[in-house]
Amino acid sequence: MMASGKRLGPRPAPFRVGLRRKPIYWCDTCAYTLPMLPQQQGSFPLFNAFGIQVLVHWSWFILPVLVFQSGHHRQFSSQVWTAIELLTIFGIVLMHEFGHALACRSVGGKADRIVLWPLGGVAYVQPPQRPGAVLWSIIAGPLVNAILVPILFLADMAVNHWIAGVSPDVIRYVHWMYVLNLVLLIFNMLPVYPLDGGQTLHAILWYFIGRARSLQIVATIGIVVAVAAGAWAAYTNNTWFVIMAVFVGLQAFQGWRVSQILVRVEAAERDERERQRRWMEGGADDFEQRG
Repeated sequence: MMASGKRLGPRPAPFRVGLRRKPIYWCDTCAYTLPMLPQQQGSFPLFNAFGIQVLVHWSWFILPVLVFQSGHHRQFSSQVWTAIELLTIFGIVLMHEFGHALACRSVGGKADRIVLWPLGGVAYVQPPQRPGAVLWSIIAGPLVNAILVPILFLADMAVNHWIAGVSPDVIRYVHWMYVLNLVLLIFNMLPVYPLDGGQTLHAILWYFIGRARSLQIVATIGIVVAVAAGAWAAYTNNTWFVIMAVFVGLQAFQGWRVSQILVRVEAAERDERERQRRWMEGGADDFEQRG
């Protein structure tokens, strides 16, 4: 029979810092809605695939305008080829985003919406908050582009060297698609938050130094790069790069703010575990003394 003794005091109430959880572009794994990302408002539904709704934001139609203003369409004999090129870019970005979404689902996460806009695509996903699950959800997008590289390279070689009598428009089209996909892959894998490369670095560092500290590091890198790139873009009067720098800078700054919240959350969780441990140890000592 258990020896009688003084009852343990009331268990300390857990101290929790709650965070609102929303499905977001996998680019922020901390379940925060980031600024400047396109929302469902102002987007037009296109279709559903694998239970994922695909929408296009109204601002996507700025892209064809920029392409025509740049004079890029003049390299083709017909503007039909420019339209085909834009649709192919649309398809490449969409496959990239489906890579993120389906990878997230494969590890038990949530992914139900993709929105396309001028700066690419946004897969609104919520992977399980584990570094391995987050890493796979991130890297699967660029992996799609990596798979396309040898395919488009062989197609480029074929129309340029192996197949006779190919139309110059076809040659230009295939070559541009190969170059564009490769550039997108390289750019997106730069270790700059919130690009996929920066978030890959975040997930890898998460294994070693924790979620908050790793996000703090990559977000700081993103802010520094955005400021430097923005200054260069303003100096060279490159409007498109100014827009990109502002976007990266705002997202990186929001990531840094999130990292500060996570630091406080992790500190609160450590304090709670310590309080629970002391409560248990105090109860055990009291039981031994009176047993």
